[in-house]
Amino acid sequence: MDSIYIEYSFSVTPKEPATEILIAELGSVGFESFVENETGVLAYIQKKDWRKDIIDDLFILNSTEFQIAYTQHEVTQTNWNEEWEKNFEPIQVDEIVSIRAPFHENPNLSYDIVIEPKMSFGTGHHETTHMMIQHLISLDLEGKKVLDMGCGTGVLAIFAEMKGANPIDAIDIDNWCYINSIENVERNSCHNITVFEGDAELLSGRTYDVIIANINRNILLKDMETYINCLNEKGILLLSGFYKEDIPIINEETSKYGIKLDHTIERNNWVSLKYVK
Repeated sequence: MDSIYIEYSFSVTPKEPATEILIAELGSVGFESFVENETGVLAYIQKKDWRKDIIDDLFILNSTEFQIAYTQHEVTQTNWNEEWEKNFEPIQVDEIVSIRAPFHENPNLSYDIVIEPKMSFGTGHHETTHMMIQHLISLDLEGKKVLDMGCGTGVLAIFAEMKGANPIDAIDIDNWCYINSIENVERNSCHNITVFEGDAELLSGRTYDVIIANINRNILLKDMETYINCLNEKGILLLSGFYKEDIPIINEETSKYGIKLDHTIERNNWVSLKYVK
């Protein structure tokens, strides 16, 4: 029997950082999965876990800083998956990397990543994931120890293995992302990736040659010292999940730990920064 879900369609103004806060709060009350779109976000919760007042006490919905409207309706899991398949388009990055679902034709580029996002983040459609892949294209990852922090679908960890990285840790605090990353790692026949559920506290005692952190500005700022302490000498830190206007505050934080900005990629006002220790 197909599961019944309640779908909420949120219209959010301005989108950032409101969308990130909204997703975090919805996750805390039982929503399982999210799809960001041009106007805001779709959020899903199983009907058996839903109640009429479930979002009444969310901080962001009562905040005067943002304008958030929503509608809701029931959707079966079968229809939900069909809708996802209908709307998920394959992408290509610099005509080198393809990211597609199993039902898409292989375009036969140098790297072919097959994922089924199932509402996790990191399909490559979002500017931040796209830019992170561009950074990784340019790096020699052969034999490098890599961390994918906030791994979402696991797409960046998977690409790192395809480029020769070994070993690779992929970490996400969201259970849905954790499970989805494991599925996608297996789907791409990766053998050097270990997926963990948790946050920066898991990094104690670990060191890496390359750290990928595509999260959001506030978490990056909070955990920056941890990331840099885990980075080997001459190691590379790739950051994304924030806007061009946020570069000064990111640079201010990184400068405390003697790490230097090496390269910047910008895409639709989102940015991705490469630092070298």
